[in-house]
Amino acid sequence: MQAITSLGCKAYALLNTTRAVDFLGPLALRLYLAPVFWMAGTKKLADMQSIIDWFGNPDWGLGLPFPTFMAWAATLTEVGGAIALFFGIGVRFMSIPLMATMVVAAVTVHMQNGWLAIAEGTGIFASDRTAAAIERLDIIKQIVQENGNYDWLTEHGSIVILNNGIEFAATYFIMLLVLFFIGSGKLSIDHLIIRNAHCNK
Repeated sequence: MQAITSLGCKAYALLNTTRAVDFLGPLALRLYLAPVFWMAGTKKLADMQSIIDWFGNPDWGLGLPFPTFMAWAATLTEVGGAIALFFGIGVRFMSIPLMATMVVAAVTVHMQNGWLAIAEGTGIFASDRTAAAIERLDIIKQIVQENGNYDWLTEHGSIVILNNGIEFAATYFIMLLVLFFIGSGKLSIDHLIIRNAHCNK
């Protein structure tokens, strides 16, 4: 038992040598999320009136209250959040409204579609909806194979049906939650500010 404990301690000590580059974890999260939110926010900025209409319309949109405020809040949060994530400034603070945005997106847009972002016919997250989508996908493939150049069309990827479930929103939320607790890492403006101000991290 003592030998196993000693081996465990040595293995743990070996893992601790990676602390010298522990900034890579939060940096990777930040650089992954930054373009996601930048593209989402700038796409909204390109046609804000359509976004406001979509946010407010109860028939074909989200039916949210105060759609102008909500649309601008979501858009500026995404754009500002992308900039904050990229440069590593105010990341713990900015993670809060970004997480809220992901919760709103998950509840209002994606939850009705289940978990999966891309429809699958089998698996623990498959549903009647995604199974039905796969039936339609098979028909689409058959039509394309009979009437088009299927090999050329699928050369760079398979044909799929978007299910638009909560998978991506939940994943981004979890990544932001991690950043909220661990911060932006040593390779960030936040770290420089905290170090120079002698703040308690």
